[in-house]
Amino acid sequence: MTKSTHNDELISILKSRYSKNISRHPGLDWDKIEAKLIANPQKLESLSLMEATGGEPDVVGYDKNTAEYIFFDCSPESPKDRRSICYDDDALKSRKEFKPKDSAVNMAKTMGVEILSEEQYQLLQTLGEFDVKSQNWLKTPTAIRQLGGAIFADRRYNHVFVYHNGAESYYAARGFRGALRL
Repeated sequence: MTKSTHNDELISILKSRYSKNISRHPGLDWDKIEAKLIANPQKLESLSLMEATGGEPDVVGYDKNTAEYIFFDCSPESPKDRRSICYDDDALKSRKEFKPKDSAVNMAKTMGVEILSEEQYQLLQTLGEFDVKSQNWLKTPTAIRQLGGAIFADRRYNHVFVYHNGAESYYAARGFRGALRL
């Protein structure tokens, strides 16, 4: 498959998701979004990686100050191919045994995305019910990380909970969601 064909297929998937979930992006024009996608192949590659790892990226907003569209992973649960990972590389290095395959921070950097912040995660949860069976690492404030911790969140009992854990921990149901500005 050529790069052009792959990009066309991804744009078709994104357009279909956009149309099926119009409540996530009221007032945003698909034609303008598509034009920016075509003009930014590096960002399109990041969206492709979000899609390939189970994130189901969708446009969730527009920043008027920077003229950027904002995409989040909108899969119902934590992206399936981004689970069982600790928070960052320092946490990964600190494990003496039973090391996970990677860290959330490293995977996000490799994909060209940011890990959702607590505020972004709260915004995501206003767009639907996400992570009722899974959890996601969130961008952790430096002061918490310096003490060895990291934060994660999920939705239980129709409420969004933000928790803490040692950054080196990892669980089969905990991954991360990405954000991309285009």
